[in-house]
Amino acid sequence: MEMLKEYWGLIVAGVTLVIWSIRLEAKANENSKEIRRIWNQRAEDLAAHREAREATNSLLTELRNDVKTLLGRVRH
Repeated sequence: MEMLKEYWGLIVAGVTLVIWSIRLEAKANENSKEIRRIWNQRAEDLAAHREAREATNSLLTELRNDVKTLLGRVRH
């Protein structure tokens, strides 16, 4: 009992440190999951933007060909 009275501060500090460490590890795990989710979302966004750019480029190519055709008709 004397030992408990003498070292109660250290015991409380040790228990607090353990609890804080567990909470810190849980938060780090949550952050890791969130980072993975954000990277996956980024990959999906990049793929969607790439498809949109390809569609836009295709449309612009078609428009350019139509303009060339129309200009060719006007010149002759």
